[in-house]
Amino acid sequence: MKAHINTILIAIAIVITASIFSNAYLNRGKKQNSINVTGLGSRDFVSDLIVWSGNCTRKNLVLKQAYAELDADRETIKKYLSDKGVPSESIVFSSVSIEKESSDTYDNSGNRSGSVFTGYRLQQLVQIESKDVDRIEGISREVSQLINQGVEFYSHTPEYYYTKLAALKVEMIAEATKDAKNRAAKIAENAGSGVGRLKTAEMGVFQIVAQNSSEEYSWGGSFNTTAKRKTASITVKLDYEVE
Repeated sequence: MKAHINTILIAIAIVITASIFSNAYLNRGKKQNSINVTGLGSRDFVSDLIVWSGNCTRKNLVLKQAYAELDADRETIKKYLSDKGVPSESIVFSSVSIEKESSDTYDNSGNRSGSVFTGYRLQQLVQIESKDVDRIEGISREVSQLINQGVEFYSHTPEYYYTKLAALKVEMIAEATKDAKNRAAKIAENAGSGVGRLKTAEMGVFQIVAQNSSEEYSWGGSFNTTAKRKTASITVKLDYEVE
C-alpha cells in the first residue's frame, strides 16, 4: 500500500513539473505585459510660519544677583518685542539653566594646582512662534538693539514652516500620478499598444529644499527649515497593464 502511494505522489510531481516547463516554453517569446513609470509632482511655496529663538545670559559670583540681572534682561526683552508688535502670548521663556564656572590655577612649574570659582552663569531661552513671518524675520536681524541696551543676547537662525503642507502634498500626489499616467500612455502609444488597468502604485520620497539652491536630495527625504521660500517634490511609481 505504501509503495502505491509513493508511486502516485511521484507521478503527480512529474505531471506538475512538466506543466510548469511547458508553460515557460510556450510563453518564452511573449513580451512583458506591464509598463512601469515614475511621475513627478512639485510645488514652490512661501513659508507661513516662523519659529525664532535666542538666549540671554548673566554671570555673577552671587546667585541671587545673577537672577536679578537675568530678570531685568527678561523684562527688557519683553518690552523690546512688544514695542515691535509681537503679542505677549507668542513669547515663551524657558526655565533658567544654572552652571557653576571655575578656572584652573597653576603653580610656578606650570602644573595644575587646583581651581577657583568664578561665578554662576545663568541662561534663559526665549522663543517666538508666529505667522507674521516678515515681522519676526526682521526682528531676528535687529537684535543688536538689545545688545545696545545691555542685554547679552544671542540670536539663533529662524526656522520656517508651512501650515498647509498636508493639502499641498495631496495636490502634488495627484500631479505626480497624472504625470506618470501620461508617460505610460506615451510609451504604450509608441509601442503600438494601450494602457490597461493600474496594477500597483507606490509613493516615493517627499522632499522639501530651498528654492533655486544646490541643496542635495536625500534617499530618506529632505526637510529644509532654514529657507523661507522652498520647493517641495514627490514621486509616484505606477505599474499598468498593457492592452
